[in-house]
Amino acid sequence: MEAKTSYHMSRRRFLIGMGLGISAVSISACGQMPPSPASTPGEASPIPADSPAQVREIGSRWELFVDDWLISRLDGVELRLHPPIKREVVLVADQPWEGKWSAYFTALQDGPTIRLYYRGFTPADVSEETCTCMAESRDGIHFERPKLGLYAFNGSKQNNIVHRGIESHNLAPFVDQNPQACPDERYKALAGLQSKLYALSSPDGLRWQKMQAEPVMTQGAFDSLNVGFWDQTAGVYRAYSRYWTGGEYKGYRAIQSSTSADFLRWSTPQPNRYSPDVPKEHLYTNATIPCPDAPHILLAFPKRFVPERTKLPGYATAGVSDALFMTSRDGINWRRIFREAWVRPDLDERNWTHRSNMPAWGIVQAGPDEFTMYISEHYDWPDNRLRRLTMRRHGFASIHAAAGGGTCLTQPLRFEGTELVLNYATTAAGVVSVEVQDANGQALMQSDDLFGNELTGVVRWLGGARLADLAGKPVRLLLTLRDADVYALRFRS
Repeated sequence: MEAKTSYHMSRRRFLIGMGLGISAVSISACGQMPPSPASTPGEASPIPADSPAQVREIGSRWELFVDDWLISRLDGVELRLHPPIKREVVLVADQPWEGKWSAYFTALQDGPTIRLYYRGFTPADVSEETCTCMAESRDGIHFERPKLGLYAFNGSKQNNIVHRGIESHNLAPFVDQNPQACPDERYKALAGLQSKLYALSSPDGLRWQKMQAEPVMTQGAFDSLNVGFWDQTAGVYRAYSRYWTGGEYKGYRAIQSSTSADFLRWSTPQPNRYSPDVPKEHLYTNATIPCPDAPHILLAFPKRFVPERTKLPGYATAGVSDALFMTSRDGINWRRIFREAWVRPDLDERNWTHRSNMPAWGIVQAGPDEFTMYISEHYDWPDNRLRRLTMRRHGFASIHAAAGGGTCLTQPLRFEGTELVLNYATTAAGVVSVEVQDANGQALMQSDDLFGNELTGVVRWLGGARLADLAGKPVRLLLTLRDADVYALRFRS
């Protein structure tokens, strides 16, 4: 039984006295999980049972309310998913070397330049004539196709093609952040089909070559956008790829992961693990990436594919899609707390046809207040295109309280720093406040009320209390919200 302070009880009694009927909901202490045992492809190993409260070592990093890792108890508060805002169309695949089957977009940021890589002309899934294209932008909105002069198409090199061959079916580049990476291999990519996934590298993102003649992975189908990146938290490369749960293109499309120290020798793929109550669904892509400024949290934006459905009468190819959101803190065990779609097809009937609504891989930061992502639309239509998405910085999800109010009690945590900042938003009448407790629930400090909309709102303490005196000691936070959201928190100096 949790020890409750008089402040907590008085706030709760006040809410109950107002006839609000708040119910208590306990949240499992789901933290870093042990390494997964070898799993049979297609069998999702169960996530371990709830663990007792453990001190969360958060230091001075951002912690996001995208999962329940930091949460001990919610009382009148819920975890809420926040869909992105659909913005303008930034690219239409209308050039002769592109087309209605252009797909598998990757968005990456290299200094001030934002690049899009994507499949262009493709006469068949497995074709040496398939090409990869690249477009560039400074603002993430207006993209240009540079005339690179690298590959001829219909007799002309005046195009933006950067690679040609079977690997162009799903070439997925990234800028290697490994401090030991060779400058001539600053850009890397995974690509391939038919159980052969190759590693490619480039000094500039334009001129690509295989890092070795043999495939680096052979356990998987790889008929999707298979992504790789440097995980600075774990100090390894990670790869997320496609396999079929029944093998030989049978069962469900699913996601597996491997790790590597050198991008050439990879561990045996491990299927993503979910809690037993997560439904079996086709996850067509994965779009897995470390969260900007919180790389210890991995985010994934898989496209969910429902192959048996057809919405448009007379449309030849079955299947409809939307996009999901999920998170992991160890790369293998994934939290799908939010079962609803992150992006819906909406009113556009051409988004209700097969293989549309596919999130591009990558998060770019074109401005200080928001993240930018992209999603492909109208696949298999003449106006096959890419649309920009924006979301609040670190605002993928939040703890949310309606006008009746509620509380969120954290797990015990240990921090570094002298002040606490919140990424939060309230209504004009809403409020957020914070109580600091010791590990046993005894009140130590109480904040002034916060209201407004801030990405780094500094918490002020009543009575001149000093947060620095508690640094390095186990404490809990009791956040009280009314008509408000808290997206993330951080201790800092």
